[in-house]
Amino acid sequence: MDLGLPDADYKTAYISLSAEINVTTTEQIIAVATQLVTQQGFTRLYFLISTPGGTVMNGMNVYNVLRGLPAKIVFHNVGNVDSIGNAIFLAGDERYACPHSTFMFHGVGMDMPAGYRLEQKSGEDLLDSILADQKRIAAVLVERTNLNDAQAADLFKEARTKDAAYAAGVGIISDIRDVNVPPGAPVFSLVFQR
Repeated sequence: MDLGLPDADYKTAYISLSAEINVTTTEQIIAVATQLVTQQGFTRLYFLISTPGGTVMNGMNVYNVLRGLPAKIVFHNVGNVDSIGNAIFLAGDERYACPHSTFMFHGVGMDMPAGYRLEQKSGEDLLDSILADQKRIAAVLVERTNLNDAQAADLFKEARTKDAAYAAGVGIISDIRDVNVPPGAPVFSLVFQR
């Protein structure tokens, strides 16, 4: 949520996030972000992100919480933002990408356990779930970029990696630029155990 303050009046925390989006990373991202805003008084969170993506449920959770925080959220793609990472990235009030960073889009999929038996009803249920998740992600793309419904749907079908110039052209980012963390700025690195 952009607070509309002059740039110099924001108290900024930089957060380094390089991880898959799963239950563990989601809970830590939310915990750190909410603590920095509600307990430490930061009014701008500047995420340095590179992620291979992860689960839709967790990504949408992060997106919705970040959009609701009383702080300006900034995302900077410092490597690659893939899959559901794109929805998280679009939570940013401001969004940037390094010159050689990429964005990868593909259709929603599900991993099936070994020996899983698929019948018509379960197949239809799985397809409904996949299409519902794609619809949620497409809604974010359309709402937060210059893409229309058809263009967002095509991204799921193409399953391609796009460069920073493409991202700028469709409004995923507003600028292509290198990261510039000021000397002495508070930087929080989210580190996850494997």
